[in-house]
Amino acid sequence: MTDIKDFILLIPYYNNLEGLIESLMSVQYPYGKFEVLIVDDGSKEPLSTAFLNSLFQQINIRVINLQDNVGIAKALNRGLKEIKDRNDYKYIARLDCGDTCRKDRFTEQVDFLNSNKNISLLGTWCTFTDKGSNKSYIYKTQTIHKDIIKEMHFKCSFIHPTVMFRRDILEKIGLYPENYPHAEDYAYFWRILLKFDVAILPLSLVFISVNKNNISYKNRKVQLSTRKKIVSEMSNSLINKLLGLSYIKTLSLLPVNLAYKLKYLVK
Repeated sequence: MTDIKDFILLIPYYNNLEGLIESLMSVQYPYGKFEVLIVDDGSKEPLSTAFLNSLFQQINIRVINLQDNVGIAKALNRGLKEIKDRNDYKYIARLDCGDTCRKDRFTEQVDFLNSNKNISLLGTWCTFTDKGSNKSYIYKTQTIHKDIIKEMHFKCSFIHPTVMFRRDILEKIGLYPENYPHAEDYAYFWRILLKFDVAILPLSLVFISVNKNNISYKNRKVQLSTRKKIVSEMSNSLINKLLGLSYIKTLSLLPVNLAYKLKYLVK
């Protein structure tokens, strides 16, 4: 009989070995109860499964190497396609290179999902730290389904590297949509919460380092435009839709540097 793992941790990778090692060093969970699946999105120096397993002997790591750089949505979907065909795990978790986890992150999430069978998608709060100034803030969101739906009109309640979700989402929702530039995760979470119950743990369990050169800041205008499209298409509440679209429009008028600085005024 095949042993059932608690989760598979999916990590997209592109030319960031230092960040990947930092992330993997923070992953703590009983050996044999989870697996790490890394999708190398066409890096100049391809990752080696054997090399990573020699560095992290207490983690079962496997690498999928893509020949070309296809972008994060397609890279994640390549990993999910393989995961979907397996039945030896309960949950799928996410992490990005350079982001780190509190030592009890995965224990907290697995315990919550085991105890709350009605919840299919679970996120957590997280801490953002600016690499230049070293200033930090905790990204706090609503925690229960009905409040999360309302909040999603104004911001993404689920920060991608914090999530863990049940495998049946893959069968009923499918893969990440690839027609929402720089907001595929936001669109995916919207699709999930319209069909499944979701929740967020009010604990900062993931630490995320950012700077003004990050992809999300470089592509902020496109991302905000895509967010407007997503809210327009997916919201079932006319009032919240109108308020959310107005809010996103206001954000689009702010210079990117000012919007970035304002985040760190939140305590």
